[in-house]
Amino acid sequence: MSSDPYAILGVSKSADEAEIKRAYRKKAKALHPDLHPGDKAKAEAFKKASSAFDILGNEEKRRKFDRGEIDGDGQPRGFGGSGFGAGGFSPDRRAGYGGGQNGDPFEDILSGLFGGGGRTRRGPGPRKGRDVRYRIDIPFADSITGGQRRIKMSDGQSIDVNIPAGVETGQTLRLKSQGQVSPYGGPPGDALVEVTIGPHKNWTRDGDDVRMAVPISLKTAILGGTVEVETPSGPLSLKVPEGSNTGAVLRLRGKGVQKPGKAGHLYARLEILLDDVDIKAVKKFFK
Repeated sequence: MSSDPYAILGVSKSADEAEIKRAYRKKAKALHPDLHPGDKAKAEAFKKASSAFDILGNEEKRRKFDRGEIDGDGQPRGFGGSGFGAGGFSPDRRAGYGGGQNGDPFEDILSGLFGGGGRTRRGPGPRKGRDVRYRIDIPFADSITGGQRRIKMSDGQSIDVNIPAGVETGQTLRLKSQGQVSPYGGPPGDALVEVTIGPHKNWTRDGDDVRMAVPISLKTAILGGTVEVETPSGPLSLKVPEGSNTGAVLRLRGKGVQKPGKAGHLYARLEILLDDVDIKAVKKFFK
């Protein structure tokens, strides 16, 4: 590698810390191997830039270089040899790329360069595109039986989102590869869809079960009978045993949250209404 880290980064010997960091950032953007896979020349130039920053980005090493105590590779002058000495550029860090004064320069300088959010990507291959977030409101019944909703994406296109049975408010559904296109040639990001479930006037959720109130007539409560009830799964016939009271709870097996292989139940709480009762006749009967 070149013996002059100042020349490699393109800065003067009077450059301050900020100038050196800006110069290295510019070099990294132009030469980073993730952006130029297979380009050995750029990879080698990137190594040189990293080695130069390893010296100039470290105040103590920079002073030693300026005094002539170490060379451009960080090796003590006068000892020779091609190995990496203590304090020199170590190939162990980030698969061949050197570190700066405070550790890996990708941590303190390039943490946001490739969308790392404070840390850099360590895996092979170009970085994927950014994820995009959306919010959708769904009716209560869809959270019980599952369903489908169409949303408009940020690029103007529409996509159908499958709503799984049992989804809850605040839960996020991930749509693979429906996010932003990667500017680095990697796969696109994902779409993250946050779900909000609308309330229902008569149905409530209790884990994987559904609870509801069912009004019945006094006649049906006394003699028994069948009433039609509207459930998230559609209209059903509910058999009311004779002598039922307000507060009695009947169970409809498997009519709750429709999770495959373990559907919940629907619990119907009976409530007696006197709308169809001849109050005068009832009073006379009890008297």
